[in-house]
Amino acid sequence: MKQAVRPIGKSKRIALVAHDNKKKDLLEWARFNRKLLSGRSLIATGTTGALLREKLGLEVERLQSGPLGGDQQVGAKIAQGEVDFLIFFWDPLQPQPHDTDVKALLRIAVVWNIPVACNRATADFIISSPLMDEDYERKIPDYEPYQKRLEKA
Repeated sequence: MKQAVRPIGKSKRIALVAHDNKKKDLLEWARFNRKLLSGRSLIATGTTGALLREKLGLEVERLQSGPLGGDQQVGAKIAQGEVDFLIFFWDPLQPQPHDTDVKALLRIAVVWNIPVACNRATADFIISSPLMDEDYERKIPDYEPYQKRLEKA
């Protein structure tokens, strides 16, 4: 499959998601990285977004709670090119009632080749990367032929 380029600008759009048992970890991570997050476009699922606003005073676009469709809303924003990377502190030891939504969100992030951090260490590496302040040419498969086939069907 041919490659296409979908640029990521200097002003990164970051989606923040955390399962209940990981919200404290994400909040601590965001507090530590508050300066790096400030001035970025932040999107979060319901409770996570409320916590980031309340505890850290960050401006956050809040979506639905994850189990109520927030994970799918984040996935849609990724597919539409409105999210540049995903910080998703998920709990691998706790079954979630919306596990299929979680899997779909992680899948769509891979389909559109956006960086994903599922734990604090990876999130630290991503947020501190020199690429955070530069334009980046993200390569994705060229899905246009596939989309054209669907239009004809």
